[in-house]
Amino acid sequence: MTGHRPRPWAVCALTAAVAVLCTTPAAARGAETLPEVRPRVETPALYDDEAGGNADADDPAIWRNAADPDRSLVVATAKEGGLRVYDLDARLVQSIAAPAAPGPDDAPGRFNNVDLVQGLKLSTGRADVAVTTDRGSDRLRVYRIDPSRPGRPLTDVTDPAAAPPVFSTGQEEINEQRTAYGLATWTDRATGRSYALVSRRERTTVALLELIPTASGGVGYRTVRTLDLPASFRLPDGTSWSPCAEPGELPQVEGMVVDPANGTLYAGQEDVGIWRMRADLTGTPRLVDTVREYGVPAVYDEATEECAAGADPGYGGARLSADVEGLTLLQESDGDGLLLASSQGDDTFAAYDREIDEDNEYEGGFRVTGASPSLDGSEECDGAAVLAAPLGSRFPNGLLVVQDGHDAPGDGDRAATNFKFVDLADVTTALDD
Repeated sequence: MTGHRPRPWAVCALTAAVAVLCTTPAAARGAETLPEVRPRVETPALYDDEAGGNADADDPAIWRNAADPDRSLVVATAKEGGLRVYDLDARLVQSIAAPAAPGPDDAPGRFNNVDLVQGLKLSTGRADVAVTTDRGSDRLRVYRIDPSRPGRPLTDVTDPAAAPPVFSTGQEEINEQRTAYGLATWTDRATGRSYALVSRRERTTVALLELIPTASGGVGYRTVRTLDLPASFRLPDGTSWSPCAEPGELPQVEGMVVDPANGTLYAGQEDVGIWRMRADLTGTPRLVDTVREYGVPAVYDEATEECAAGADPGYGGARLSADVEGLTLLQESDGDGLLLASSQGDDTFAAYDREIDEDNEYEGGFRVTGASPSLDGSEECDGAAVLAAPLGSRFPNGLLVVQDGHDAPGDGDRAATNFKFVDLADVTTALDD
């Protein structure tokens, strides 16, 4: 990729719970003009209204069919719309509904994030599975991927008897929707055990759940441990700062990814920045980059339901604009690679080196822009997934899939979302320039 750049951060605070690394002020470095890449294809639009099934594109994952890479799949969440499965031409293969609400006053199923586990041990043999957070019911759902069923490749193998609420104590608490939110899967190479790391909506908690095969051929899980990231931060001038939010809300985590080479978890705390920590949630997390808005004082206005920001003291980073979302790992065959992060606030993507001993140096950025009037780019990206492996004739260099929070052209006043498919060679070329 690109050559090493000067480190844009310096250690500014250390506590028993976390090591906080603060970026030098954005104004000291100036703005950066980023290269543009264009999608090759896009999925059909999803509409978050009754007519569209309350479907809202959020987070993708890429499954490679090793026996026939041309038949690889993209599995993606659509919130209340459940799961969508697409082929490499971005055509819909399968639609899986989210579970109905258990009662008339209860929250319905709402699939938020998705990730894959390869070769998960089941009582019936090993299988690749897709794991998703069901924010509506505060549970995980697990789907077996079966390439011999081209029209319905995903089958629910969640064992309901072994799939309890992740954070809540009962349905009343589930209905408050401080529930399972972000997700990353991880298989510990030392033990062979597979896990899901799950964040909690409107809280700073991340939980480590072990995925467990059950006698019925299904999958359940158990909580191993949890970790709470900070909700407030000590600034270089000695003051304390917390991101502005509605009363009672804490700065949540959503985008997460694990580097399997070293068991490192990267977690995006949306209004704060990117954390690096051990995937087993032991040790001391480190904040390796912050959003531009880090340290900016703001007051929540109940009348407008917006935060009124004060003067920027210049403690934030220069690469990310809140929210930081869509973390994904580009793993190259030679062991190199990049951490990619969606900078939702300015419609860009930032790339960082995987090397933790180099403090994940910034390696460049890019935008996903429109390829034609009918094929637009990515705005306010929620989720992203990348795979640096040949995917048949369509994407022989690998694939980047990004969510588009404002698909265009729209359908009148209806808000539309979808997913864009980008040739990975275009991304690596842009970052090398």
